[in-house]
Amino acid sequence: MQKQNTTSILIAVLLILAAAISRVLMYPDNFSPMIGMAIFGGAMLKDKRLAFALPLFSMFLSDLMFEVFHIAPGFWGWGQLVGYAIFAGITLMAFSLKKVTVLRVAGYSILSSVIFFLLSNLSFFFIDNNIYHLYPQTAQGLRDCYVSALPFFRTSLIADLVYSGVLFGAYYGIGQFAIRKAVA
Repeated sequence: MQKQNTTSILIAVLLILAAAISRVLMYPDNFSPMIGMAIFGGAMLKDKRLAFALPLFSMFLSDLMFEVFHIAPGFWGWGQLVGYAIFAGITLMAFSLKKVTVLRVAGYSILSSVIFFLLSNLSFFFIDNNIYHLYPQTAQGLRDCYVSALPFFRTSLIADLVYSGVLFGAYYGIGQFAIRKAVA
């Protein structure tokens, strides 16, 4: 496996941390960078441990900021652990994104949005719904859970596409700038 240089790792780390801070700043609108970060980390970081660690650490850091600054509940239930596992799965899936193109990144973003929507709401229904009692434990209750989450899905899908584009685009742009500067 080809070793990644320190500068490109530093750029990736800074982009991921900036995206995590933006999760907190954009909270009321639920415009989250987390899926974009997981895809970016999985596709761009050759060190697989770092690819998992950075998005998950960023998620934890932003959850901690939510809790400490009383913005929202940062740690709200067992289903949250499922959310972390879903992000790890998305990072794992992004390892297969070998040739980065706009269409492939968009495809991974859309697929990841759908996977997150399906699994996180299923998790909420079976795990956290037992705490909040929002939906009856029936097929109709599960359907209602998904229908109620559709507005969040639309925002998440847009955020996932935007953040994936920004992260990959910024990484590529900074890399091109560094190459031109080195050549000059």
